[in-house]
Amino acid sequence: MYSDIIILALAVLPVIVLAVYVYRKDQFNKEPFGLLCKAFFLGVLSVIPAALIEGVVSSMYGTMGGADLPVFFQGIFTGFVVAGCTEEICKLIFLRWAVWKSPHFDEYFDGIVYATFVSLGFAGIENVMYVVSQDSFASSLATGSMRAILSVPGHFLFAVVMGYYFALARFNPEERKSNMFKAFLYPMLLHGTYDSLLMVPEYFESDLISGAFFIVFIYFDIKLWKIGMRRLKALQALNEEQYRSSGANDTNYSDYSDYGNQGGDSGGAGYGDSGSWNNDDSSSKSNGDAFGGFKWDV
Repeated sequence: MYSDIIILALAVLPVIVLAVYVYRKDQFNKEPFGLLCKAFFLGVLSVIPAALIEGVVSSMYGTMGGADLPVFFQGIFTGFVVAGCTEEICKLIFLRWAVWKSPHFDEYFDGIVYATFVSLGFAGIENVMYVVSQDSFASSLATGSMRAILSVPGHFLFAVVMGYYFALARFNPEERKSNMFKAFLYPMLLHGTYDSLLMVPEYFESDLISGAFFIVFIYFDIKLWKIGMRRLKALQALNEEQYRSSGANDTNYSDYSDYGNQGGDSGGAGYGDSGSWNNDDSSSKSNGDAFGGFKWDV
């Protein structure tokens, strides 16, 4: 009884911590609890199509002779295609479904908030399934501890990058398609690299190779945190600029209740002096350009 509670808490606690963290980082117009729950629940549901697609892709890979390919390629394929590509596209589809037309998606930083809640829903249910499927308490404890340190924060950071470009797609209509593509591409590449560095060594029976890959993984993980924090701070900066342009503390957000539906499915722009964000504003555009291109240097 108590062991089950401990295991479940271990699976859920990192999800709660990261959800509270990103919620507190939303400085101005907090997102409604109901919509956050919707995003989280849809993240949970996104596990279903992801698991089905992963099963089909893995099966096709096996029947097409994938097992005969070099072991290094098998790890790369699993990391990038089976896990990275499938999971990130499913999360992005469910994210768009959850909030794209919502009038509450009215600030840049909202993209990160909603993306992380979808992703944490995905990571949370995945975490629970992994820990409860173990055959002993010790194994569940070890699995839960490792996933709390690696897997859940990984999903969180992929979501920060996704939410960054998702927000740029929302508030920069002239670059919507390219930013929406980046909202899938960059998290997929990060996810694929992350998983591959952990999976490839499993195909080798060499402690030296495993150790080398682990060192590279630690370096990559540090870079990933820096990448995520840079994008989080970038949207906070755009949020502050957006907030000031809307009238700062005198803003009545209820005046923008139909904001998300302006211009139909285009999602509208942001705020401006007359109630709509001026996308031609030089300072806004320079911020977007400065952080819009994905850079590995931090």
